[in-house]
Amino acid sequence: MVVLSKIYTRTGDAGETALGNGTRVAKHSPRVSAYGTVDELNAALGVARLHAEGDLAEQIARIQNDLFDVGADLCRPDMERDGEAEYTPLRIVDAQVARLESEIDAMNARLEPLRSFILPGGTALAAHLHVARTVARRAERETIELAAVESVNPAAVKYLNRLSDWFFVAARVANDEGRADVLWQPGANR
Repeated sequence: MVVLSKIYTRTGDAGETALGNGTRVAKHSPRVSAYGTVDELNAALGVARLHAEGDLAEQIARIQNDLFDVGADLCRPDMERDGEAEYTPLRIVDAQVARLESEIDAMNARLEPLRSFILPGGTALAAHLHVARTVARRAERETIELAAVESVNPAAVKYLNRLSDWFFVAARVANDEGRADVLWQPGANR
């Protein structure tokens, strides 16, 4: 259980923060940037959730919880030393990726195939989901950049990759099952 009795600690005043294993690193380190962007994504998704109801609201709530799991995973380096930890570090698992894939397939089955690229917009929920999609892509890029220099859980990378796809398809669902999608018109303003 997490207990937060004191919100400010002053330990980061010099530009460093502690990772999940207690190691102090610069706040601009690739690992902190990656899980910081996951946190930003969760906040963007919280705004989207204000406009959601039913299944989408429940699915978004699950994803928000998963995003805390992703952050916990990313803030704990040295996966190869998980067995030595005082407690088992939380890691994203393939079942979380599979759940996203299943939900994407179910939502996509209700939609007509795309015949054009779509512009972010339509309903408020769809627009916010498109913002979440782009932040998810950035989180994925930063996590892949981190993985080039340090160990990263491959399931966390897969989760972020599927998540941006989930947001895209969910945005189409939020746009009246795709009927209110805003279609790109190439060269329309030449």
